[in-house]
Amino acid sequence: MEIITMGKVIVPTRIESLQDIYEAEKQTLPAEQIRSVEVTDALVDTGATMLSMPRRLVEQLGLRRRRTRTARTSAGTIAFGIYEAVRLTVQGRDCVVEVVELPDDCPVLIGQIPLEALDFVVDPAGQKLTGNPDHGGEQMIDMF
Repeated sequence: MEIITMGKVIVPTRIESLQDIYEAEKQTLPAEQIRSVEVTDALVDTGATMLSMPRRLVEQLGLRRRRTRTARTSAGTIAFGIYEAVRLTVQGRDCVVEVVELPDDCPVLIGQIPLEALDFVVDPAGQKLTGNPDHGGEQMIDMF
């Protein structure tokens, strides 16, 4: 179910530690111990590039920092951490994406890279996510 507020597309989201998933597959971690977060109010942000999460959720998932990058923001140029990949699930579709750290007062932001990997487009008239009409609404990737 999507909740629309003031022209924004807000979606429930599940985010899981990919490292924990791998450990569970190798049977070195019980499946019930896979760290995950359920977010009811992730903001679809077509102006963002990646999946961005507040620091407290990054810590809750036990994600490790991989590198630091620079970004242009409305507040100027800043350095930010990029963390190891997670499994992101939205509306029954999932993908694997790296995470950008945000301050704790920010919402989870779903940017262009995860939207493309999930094969969603933003329906501005309906203010919701829909399956890519170029693919008949089904999740698909282009290989050319």
